[in-house]
Amino acid sequence: MKPLIGVTPDFNAGDRKEWGGREATFFLRARYVRAIEDLGGVPVILPLAEDRADRRRLLEKIDGLLLTGSGPDLAPSLYGERQRYKFRVMSRRRADFELDVARMAAASKLPVLGICGGMQAMNVAFGGNLIQDIASQVDEPLPHQQKASATKLSHAVDVAPTSLLRRILGQARIRVNSSHHQSVKRVAPSLVASAVASDGIIEAIESPKHRFLLGVQWHPEFLYDRHAIHRKLFQALLKAARGRA
Repeated sequence: MKPLIGVTPDFNAGDRKEWGGREATFFLRARYVRAIEDLGGVPVILPLAEDRADRRRLLEKIDGLLLTGSGPDLAPSLYGERQRYKFRVMSRRRADFELDVARMAAASKLPVLGICGGMQAMNVAFGGNLIQDIASQVDEPLPHQQKASATKLSHAVDVAPTSLLRRILGQARIRVNSSHHQSVKRVAPSLVASAVASDGIIEAIESPKHRFLLGVQWHPEFLYDRHAIHRKLFQALLKAARGRA
């Protein structure tokens, strides 16, 4: 049977002009869903349940979890800092859900892939923190918010030799797209960095204690259909989910 992959959507509480305006709205780029479908899984868009018992029941029904990217940032208060820059903050409903289910999924050995903001959520969930704005806090950074389409490759990342990510990709260096202004600063104690860009920005994190708990800073959902190396990330999630099922 095809594995069920829970996918987190974004959420507008009714206070934004776009994505539903004054009507509370869940929304999600279809690319995440298509990647799971195209490669042999069944995507299940999760409702960001507020009750912990309901969250637990949701995780019991799925075989893997995909934490997606987000336009707004996690509130810096979630990792013990004040907000230093005027960027839009993620809805509390989504942030609470993703941080909680990331921890629940790890505790139950559920395979997890975090993408961009999803990777950042993983790091915060397990006690790490973030660079709030790369351009303001990092000397001579690469252009991590590329001007070209996200379907284009932007810069290289070096993959740690003994990491899960290296085993999945089979390469020491790959080229990725880049669409983020934040990044992991201090890696959570239970996680390790498994890829880094030439400017020192951490591009992937993972758990050495779990079969599949991996986050990447780039967006493979824009690349999987034309780059086999990026397709491997989704294939690895689905393989781990099948083993779980």
